[in-house]
Amino acid sequence: MPPLSPPTTQPAPHLQRGFTLIEVLVALAIVAVALAAGSRAAGALIHNADRRSDVMLAQWCAENALIQARMLMQLPPIGTTPVSCEQAGRHFQVEVVTSGTPNPSLRRVDARVSTDQYFVLSLSTMVGRF
Repeated sequence: MPPLSPPTTQPAPHLQRGFTLIEVLVALAIVAVALAAGSRAAGALIHNADRRSDVMLAQWCAENALIQARMLMQLPPIGTTPVSCEQAGRHFQVEVVTSGTPNPSLRRVDARVSTDQYFVLSLSTMVGRF
């Protein structure tokens, strides 16, 4: 009996190996969708970091305005007072609104902070007669 020869694994000369155009286009579409989703997520993270920074700086402005109202050592007059505030190179407008309460010796003071584009935050406190 003649010896068995190993099977040949060479492809037929008329067949080519590689990817078809449709396979390449599908792969590119998948990569494009993944990159778009990643870009959107990165943009959201940057926006949230900026917003957090604005809120922290605005809170400092509001706290400064409320502490100033308490340090006057007198009952603040009822009304609205605009105050400009700068923190870390950012400009904020603080609207200090004082309103009456049922107790005539106590006033509510709100500090509403905003930038030129949007409202940021509001803090409140009570100030009494000393």
